[in-house]
Amino acid sequence: MSASKLQSWGRYPYAPQRSSSPLWRDAVQSVLARARAENVTTLPYGNGRSYGDSCLGATDHVLHLRGLDRFISADWERGVLRAEAGVTLGEVLDVAVPRGWMLPVTPGTQFATLAGAMANDVHGKNHHVRGTFGRHVRCFSLLRSDGTATECAPDRNTALFRATIGGLGLTGVIEWVEIQLMRVRSSRLSVVSARFENLDEFFRLSSELDARHEYCVAWVDCLSTGASLGRGIYMSGDHAHDGDLSLTRKRTRNVPFVLPWSPVNQYTLKAFNTLYFKRHRQEIRYSETDLQTFFYPLDAVHNWNRLYGRRGFQQHQCVIPDAVARDAMKEILRTISQSGSGSFLAVLKRCGTLESPGLLSFPLPGVSLALDFPQRESKNAALFARLDAVVREAGGRQYPAKDAHMSGADFRAAYPRWEELERYRDPALMSRFWRRTTRS
Repeated sequence: MSASKLQSWGRYPYAPQRSSSPLWRDAVQSVLARARAENVTTLPYGNGRSYGDSCLGATDHVLHLRGLDRFISADWERGVLRAEAGVTLGEVLDVAVPRGWMLPVTPGTQFATLAGAMANDVHGKNHHVRGTFGRHVRCFSLLRSDGTATECAPDRNTALFRATIGGLGLTGVIEWVEIQLMRVRSSRLSVVSARFENLDEFFRLSSELDARHEYCVAWVDCLSTGASLGRGIYMSGDHAHDGDLSLTRKRTRNVPFVLPWSPVNQYTLKAFNTLYFKRHRQEIRYSETDLQTFFYPLDAVHNWNRLYGRRGFQQHQCVIPDAVARDAMKEILRTISQSGSGSFLAVLKRCGTLESPGLLSFPLPGVSLALDFPQRESKNAALFARLDAVVREAGGRQYPAKDAHMSGADFRAAYPRWEELERYRDPALMSRFWRRTTRS
């Protein structure tokens, strides 16, 4: 892969990465040893699905691990799978679902790697039921630049286990991961959808329905105002009790090149949001859908990030504690609406109370909101400053895997265990994110 293609998914900051791309596990140590000997740093890089600069090396050099894409072992009686770091979540689904097993936790893309999912301790629509991805990691192997290979598990090398889960790839190179899968009877999902007229109705629906369903999420109209502030569509889902275990292969589209300008603006957003909201009926609607459509709607358009143009985009994802979530989310949505900016897919969901194993895991008991913003330097800086202030005052925090702007002060206050992770950081590894948030 050419250096120009190794960027973050948001394409901001623009920092093409030079890379070394080992195809075998035994080739990783030599790259790490050379980086340490030359007193420079590198960074593990999977499939480039982190949005900001957490996947970008501080020296603009990365260790591209997508080539480590082999399955090592599988116990289909117990649903235990071991695979190399570069295997994607979609590749796991391809072999697991037809055998009656599902990823217990999945983010909104199947193109993330196993090691990337673990290093960012990703969460999904069922955080209130299953917690984060790291809770389902049984063990992993970690290669460090001093030549050691350490097997970590919840009961072995526990401190390094906790530092590596959600550790943003800084504690070493993850060689392989073993995960516990979840039993399912069908690849289909039963879905309940309900339109809500404002944010208060979302909280009512969420309180009533979340506990009844495995998966819960909402789309919110980020430009709605007044009595309609925070209107949207609430969706819950459960795996069907019986049916076919085959995976549906849907036709995908591709954005073949980076657009010279972004079509995402207040006019296209307003038109899309109005049409999308009105096409859903007021009453609760029951339907059935396939796994790809429910979990990965954006994956149906390859390279959709190119739609944001040459400047790329930034995502702002925060989580606000339950006690103040209603008022803080109203203020956040009001601020976004007044800005006239935002994304077609604005995701609102509750996070549960299950404790994450990682030192820097993002979720906390509360409500999370995620939106993409076309990169417009001055406009985004002013908007994010206002949003960050609301998050800070509410005692919330932002998601490192999606961030390209968070101040060092906000990061260190929201993640007080960062110094513990720093003690376990491999000296040969450093990201732009870590340098930005811990050195300023």
